[in-house]
Order: sequence, then structure tokens, then C-alpha cells
Amino acid sequence: MTHTPDSARATERSTALLTDKYELTMLEAALRDGTAARRVTCEVFARRLPNERRYGVVAGTDRALHAVRDFRFNEEQIAELDFLEEGTKQYLRDYRFSGQIDGYREGELYFPNSPLLTVHGTFGECVILETVLLSIMNSDSAVASAASRMVTAADGRPIIEMGSRRTHEYAAVTAARAAYLAGFSATSNMEAGFRYGIPVSGTAAHAWTLSHINEDGTPNEEAAFRSQIESLGVDTVLLVDTYDITKGVETAVRVAGPQLGGVRIDSGDLGAVTRRVRKQLDDLGNHNTQIVVSSDLDEFAIAGLRGDPVDVYGVGTSVVTGSGAPTAGMVYKIVEVEGHPVAKRSSSKRSQAGAKQSLRTYRSTGVAVEEVVFPYGEAAPDTGSLSAREITIPLMRDGEIVPGLASLEESRTYLAEARKTLPWEGLALTRDEPAVPTRMVGFKA
Repeated sequence: MTHTPDSARATERSTALLTDKYELTMLEAALRDGTAARRVTCEVFARRLPNERRYGVVAGTDRALHAVRDFRFNEEQIAELDFLEEGTKQYLRDYRFSGQIDGYREGELYFPNSPLLTVHGTFGECVILETVLLSIMNSDSAVASAASRMVTAADGRPIIEMGSRRTHEYAAVTAARAAYLAGFSATSNMEAGFRYGIPVSGTAAHAWTLSHINEDGTPNEEAAFRSQIESLGVDTVLLVDTYDITKGVETAVRVAGPQLGGVRIDSGDLGAVTRRVRKQLDDLGNHNTQIVVSSDLDEFAIAGLRGDPVDVYGVGTSVVTGSGAPTAGMVYKIVEVEGHPVAKRSSSKRSQAGAKQSLRTYRSTGVAVEEVVFPYGEAAPDTGSLSAREITIPLMRDGEIVPGLASLEESRTYLAEARKTLPWEGLALTRDEPAVPTRMVGFKA
């Protein structure tokens, strides 16, 4: 399928009103008192991982960078901002982010207090980016983090994302992207396929089977199956649980023969049902017919089916809602003003002042040991006998996205390799401490 990636599109949209009012009122006050021109650094980070998960996945970075690029106020938008003074409106007419952004590449693993985005610019430039950056990073990272756990639970078997009907229509598109980044093999969402080049998958719903009846109104499952095969070929997947699953499988094989691509089961005790269906298919000579399962699956259900004859999983609600953690809990905080470290002192929301960058250390086996966060612009600390890799990379320079950043496919491959660096316990689904601890080095108290 041909598609137009976001990076190739002209600036045909404005992200400027994807913001909260208080960002604009702060801007106006800053323009009045002169602080809008102060050089600041703001950071996106998470104080903790949701639901005591062992790691998180960075997602949405590319979308966030393009949102900053497209943060342009047009006259129609400015006309609605009647609470602002004319001077502030003129500032917004001329607004272009001209600063620098460093951070974690898309598909990187992250842990508590990892500096995911470090935004350098004037206070005026940076303060109005908070909401758009957080809305993208929180949503996409929540989906990718949940999806990554599902990919691990599936143990190499493909997963199809099919959650469009369980979330906002455009959140469905970005959720499909985040799930694909995490390792899902395809999506049911056509817009996601068009926009991001993700493989699209889907055949028929129960409505298809139910729409085929005899003249007396009785069901005609066979007619539905025959029509689907005539349209899509014998390698299609037939939904066999509209009525009786055993009879559905029997009918599917009678109609399609031994080359039937697959059968899908969307209800019942999936473990017991798939074992029974596998035996039935094998007894009928359909040894290569795959079994696809759906029905409210999450990472725990997928792990529970690991020993059962499931070939493909279909996941909907749980992945687009972050499987119980619909936000990654990231925040956007100012950490430096004119070179001076700053931070709020609230006991429950403490953070480390000062701009940051990070590296990760590894054993000779390639297993990650520690995330080391140190002052931005300073030399990397000594890591002794452990090998180290810098995690913070340039993302935007002078308001322009750095050329050559990884594509979605490259980020997907990167994440698959990054997961292999986690300690074995880091892949567990149980709640516990982060798999890789974070240590701050070189900061003043």
C-alpha cells in the first residue's frame, strides 16, 4: 500500500491549539514582565512506571517533533483568542520554535526519571509546547509499553491490532502505529495503513455470517463461507464461532478443503476450544490451517494461552487503552533557567534540577545494568568495566528536525533488539521494581 509519511508532508496543519489555556496566559504574563526571552530547559520524564511495570517504551517521538514543527498560529485561530492582548497575538503570529530538542529515540526503553525529551529554548517558546508534547508521548508510550508486553507474552507468534472501535477515531490510528512499533504484525485500521505503511489485515465479522440465511430465515453458514472464499480465496480466515464451533470448523473445511488459511475464534474458553479445534482440523487433514483467536485479550490472557495451539492473536480494547494504564504518567517540567538549575520541592513530586542526558551500561553479555543520568553537556561519567552507550541523541536543531532519524520500521527493529538487553526478570508480567535502576550522577543537591 502506498502512503505518505508525516515527514514528507507539507505543513498543511496547525497543532498550535492542541494546548491548554494557562500556557497562553503564562506566555502573556511573561511577555509583560520580560521573562519570555529567558533561556530555559524543559524536560519530559516519568517519575514512575505505571502499575509497577518493569520497563516502558518510548513512542510518539517522531509525531511529537512534527507537532513542534507544525506549531503555527493562523489568523482564524488567533481570532478566537480574545482573552489575549494584541502584543501576545502578534507574538503568536510570528511563533516558530527555534530551539533544540534532545532525547530518547523512538523505540528506546525507558525507566523512572529517564530524560525522554530535553527541550532548550526561550521560556516563551517552550512553555506553550507542554500539552501537545505530553498528549502525544503519554498516549503513544502507554500503548507501545502495553503492546511490548503482549509481544513478549506471545513468544514469537504474530499479533494483529484491532482496537479501532474501542477508542477515539484518530487515537485508533496512532495506537495502531504504537502497537506496530512495539512488534504487532498488522492492524485492522485502514487509515493507519495508509498513513504509516503498516500492514493491514481483516476478513469478515459475525455480521457477514448472520447476513446469510435461507428463505425460511434459518442460518446458512455454508453460504457465507463459500462466498467469502470465492471473493478472497481459500487462504482466507473464516470466523467459525457464530453458531456452533465444531460444526463451523466442519463446514469451513468442507467448503475450503485442506488449503484453508485459518479459522478465527472470538468467544469461549479459548484454551480448551483451541485444543479441540486443532485436533478437529488435524483429523480432517487441515494440518496447516491456522487458528486465530480474539476476544478481550491482554498480555496476561496471551501468556495463559502460550501452551495452547494458537497461531495468531487479535487484540483490541486492551492495547488501545494501554492495558490498564492509558497514560504513561509523563510530565513536562522546567529544569533550568538561564543556566541555573530549578525544580519544585513538593515531597510527593520531587524532581532533579538541571538539564540532563543519559547513558546505559551493559555487562559483557549485553544485559543492561544501569541507567546513568548526568548533567547535559558534561563528559560522560566513568563506567568502569561496564560498556556504555549514550541514550540521549539530537532530535531537533534550531527548530528543524534532525535529518536521518530512524523510520518507523527501523525503530521497530531497534526495540526488538533493545528488549533483548533486559534482565530476564524485566520481561516478567508481575509487578515489581524497574528492571534497570536509574542513578543520577554529578548533580548538586
